[in-house]
Amino acid sequence: MPTIRDFHGTTSRDEAVHVVYLEQRDARAAFAFVIVGDALPRIVHWGRPLSDPSTLVACVDALRPQRVSGALDETAWPSVLPTQSEAWTGAPRFVVRADGVELYCRFAVTDVSIDDDGVDVAAEDGEQGVRIVWRCELRDSGLVRQRLTVTNMRVEALAIGAVELAFPVPADMTELLTTTGHHLRERSPQRQPFTIGRFQKASMVGRPDFDASLLLNAGRPGFGFAEGDVYSVHVAWSGNSLMAAERLPYTTGLIGGGEVLAGGEVTLPAHGGDRAGDAGYTTPWLYGSYGEGLNEVASRFHDELRVTHARWRAAHGVADKPRPVILNTWEAVYFQHDFDTLKALADKAAVSGVERFVVDDGWFGGRRDDTAGLGDWQIAQDVWPDGERSLKALADYVHAKGMEFGLWFEPEMVNPDSRMYREHPDWVLRPTAHRLPMQGRNQQVVDLTNPDAYAYVYGCMDALVDELGIDYIKWDHNKYVTEAVSPRTGRPAVHGQTLAVYRIFHDLKDAHPELEIESCSSGGGRVDLAILSLADRIWASDCVDPVERADIQRYTSLLVPPEMIGEHVGASPAHSTHRATSQRMRMAMAFFGHLGIEWNLLKEPQAALDELGVWVDAYKRHRDDFMHGVVVHGDAADPAVRVDGVVSADGARAVYRFTQLTTSQTYPAAPVRLPGLDPDADYLIRPLDCDIDSGEPFTQIGNGQSALGWWNADGVVMNGAALAAFGLRPPSIHPANAVLFSATRV
Repeated sequence: MPTIRDFHGTTSRDEAVHVVYLEQRDARAAFAFVIVGDALPRIVHWGRPLSDPSTLVACVDALRPQRVSGALDETAWPSVLPTQSEAWTGAPRFVVRADGVELYCRFAVTDVSIDDDGVDVAAEDGEQGVRIVWRCELRDSGLVRQRLTVTNMRVEALAIGAVELAFPVPADMTELLTTTGHHLRERSPQRQPFTIGRFQKASMVGRPDFDASLLLNAGRPGFGFAEGDVYSVHVAWSGNSLMAAERLPYTTGLIGGGEVLAGGEVTLPAHGGDRAGDAGYTTPWLYGSYGEGLNEVASRFHDELRVTHARWRAAHGVADKPRPVILNTWEAVYFQHDFDTLKALADKAAVSGVERFVVDDGWFGGRRDDTAGLGDWQIAQDVWPDGERSLKALADYVHAKGMEFGLWFEPEMVNPDSRMYREHPDWVLRPTAHRLPMQGRNQQVVDLTNPDAYAYVYGCMDALVDELGIDYIKWDHNKYVTEAVSPRTGRPAVHGQTLAVYRIFHDLKDAHPELEIESCSSGGGRVDLAILSLADRIWASDCVDPVERADIQRYTSLLVPPEMIGEHVGASPAHSTHRATSQRMRMAMAFFGHLGIEWNLLKEPQAALDELGVWVDAYKRHRDDFMHGVVVHGDAADPAVRVDGVVSADGARAVYRFTQLTTSQTYPAAPVRLPGLDPDADYLIRPLDCDIDSGEPFTQIGNGQSALGWWNADGVVMNGAALAAFGLRPPSIHPANAVLFSATRV
């Protein structure tokens, strides 16, 4: 719980001032807002704890802008919900309508309520019949989060158009970092100046999508992973949403966001009277993270998710366990399912150290390719006939080998060529009675806001979990949700569809507490804190090419802790890019996350399988640190190299990866800094056991022609501060290769 204190005073104008200060001393985080008179809260501190927060009473006189020529009587000093009534002239952030007429609200604070976890601020526009409650919390992780609930006091319905909350950032935070992407290339970083105007990234396909920026970051120019002040926001919502950065000539920057609602999607019923009705609209949580460098920003999100899942497991009596090594059958066999092949693949998997065997798409209905059968969630008898060669027999065989059994579903989608669609065409989202949305992968979207469709999908999944003893569901989502209108209501339905998806996750896991679920969406198309609080891991990308994955995984880890990122070893050449890479590179790139195998082991020589087993064994020795440790990325000046690592929670151990993506201007490789170690401790630095020979001269990936002094079993002892300041020289290796090494406190 945070420490929460409030202070009262007056301004030089004799206005009442109420300051609320929240602090998490262990997380080195503090946050404060001020209420001047009855105006909405304004954020006046976000960063490190203050030695004397009572001085914030003076912040109004210290920060309020003067009136200037050519503008309004008050210069914009944005609240958490800027409106024109407080001189905000930027993009509209609070849009509500009655009978199609937009209301311009001026909210007056009526109540401030402080509890153990945070603060509620209630405010009303009594004349226009709109009430809001703003909720703010400072989490144990040091994350700040806020959301708003709107309720209707009017005698007619109130349509919600937009609610976009905001955090201000200091004036010298003048550079933005976001990510862009597409299928097979998610999380590609892009930087730009934070200029006057509005920069917005919207996700409008019913999910965050490949192009979504997990975080919108504003920082001091040149900020990186290890240094530079940076402020970041994230919208915890799995439907349509936006994040934006905006500056006016009159204000410092704002960063924030919210859900994007279609017209008529959320309408609050008429109430009438002097209090709000029970039905309201609550925004998704808008999270904010401050750090000295992106590594600290990310660690707050990782801590938040780890605590969320730990509390759920404790409440449901589920014990912690290591992340099981997975083999997924997709790139091994695609739709070519048969008992003998998958049984033999399970045998190879078990010998290689796999602990969870997942059967992917193709086991149900008429699903022999991607044109038919989706939605018919019954086991295909022509592929998996009842009896000794059934899917149940395979699941039992996998369990008998000591592995968990997983199965692929795509619960939100249907092929028009399916029994489900032919019998229930009204269960599909569509803009009109006679027109379907544009297809993608031969699919349409099931209307899970329809109770009958929901009951069918949930019932099929629930029954199969029991029948087969499913331990793990790979939940996919392969079509953009467009023109999403429910035939049942005639209204846009992305908001309700998103809530229905959350409900299925909740219902399945409440009914089967040991069940784990992966959020996969054509790879990394649905990654946000809301789905991550329910899912046990995400699939970062359908591309398992390790060169592409170097940045996909790095920037995914800004939000997602390593144990929740599916990182798989695939074939060479990679199926998605046809790039050939060494097995060592493929293993090293998959090492820090939730390790898996996306590879037909039946076609590999024994030497490759033996090497795979060595790496899997090494992963198992380190995965506990990956589940609880701190992710760190280095800021190498050379764009051809990457330095990534995980430091154990107690700082006693670390594993680092040095990756040479392309050739460098520097030859041999320049020394690299190692962030995250205890600056007052000494560490033994040496190659990881599975990687001991990779940097020696004339080996497969090394191109140094003399020995590197520390690249041997003895290693070298160096101080943590020295490793962070001047670092050490990595092995000289060929492009598209990587090496791993460890640091152990001595």
